[in-house]
Amino acid sequence: GKVRAYDSKTRLMTLLLEEPLTVGEGVRIMGRATALTQRVERLRAGGRGVQSALAGELAEVELADRVRAGDAVYKVRGA
Repeated sequence: GKVRAYDSKTRLMTLLLEEPLTVGEGVRIMGRATALTQRVERLRAGGRGVQSALAGELAEVELADRVRAGDAVYKVRGA
């Protein structure tokens, strides 16, 4: 998917999922000024904390570093 928004106060990235995403899976965010790979430790969908979110849902993931709207998000193994 692509990053829709990032809130630097809460460190939450908002993205529209193209594939299901589950807590514990890895994501890689790549952009012109971004290169971040980490495990999903906190996932929100529909305004509440969830263990997994489905393709087509708008989800929020807490990140360790800043990302930018438009950055590409990939699911990775072994993050």
